[in-house]
Amino acid sequence: MENPREIILLNAFNETIQKWIDYLDDYTLEMLYQKPDENSWSLGQVYTHITDDTALFAEQMAAAMQTHADSDKEMHKNARAMLQNNSFPDMMIEGPATGIYIRQPENKDEVRQKLLAIKTDVNRLYASFDPSKAIGKTRHPGLLYFNTLDWLQFAEMHLRHHFRQKGRIDAKLSSAKRD
Repeated sequence: MENPREIILLNAFNETIQKWIDYLDDYTLEMLYQKPDENSWSLGQVYTHITDDTALFAEQMAAAMQTHADSDKEMHKNARAMLQNNSFPDMMIEGPATGIYIRQPENKDEVRQKLLAIKTDVNRLYASFDPSKAIGKTRHPGLLYFNTLDWLQFAEMHLRHHFRQKGRIDAKLSSAKRD
């Protein structure tokens, strides 16, 4: 791993996913199941969403690393802006998972093990990463084509984006306790 961008992105990914792992200690399973209102996800559903999506992003990282296909294709201008800002827009985003039922986790250990496995897989992948050979891209459903490092950055940004949702859920559940 010689590329400074790669090191910075991998360190950010590790820090962000570790925060999600550490936050699990702040909740009981019952707390993870609580929904702030009927139309919102519970924190457990947020965890299911981020583990499912981050695992998919890790698969895309590996696929882009192993191909030369689509290296000439571009990402959507919105994706370019997000990556340049290193952040999702500060708004509730509707996407493919919006409105779809997201299952609750069976237990906290399931969530912890999935997050740890993703972290391990991503770090193993990048331990063998050679940026000079990884020139391929894979297609994001809405944002077009990402290379391996773009997927890594996108995965970390997505995890970080859901901290906002976690904060909203925590605030609503905390105020409901006081009422």
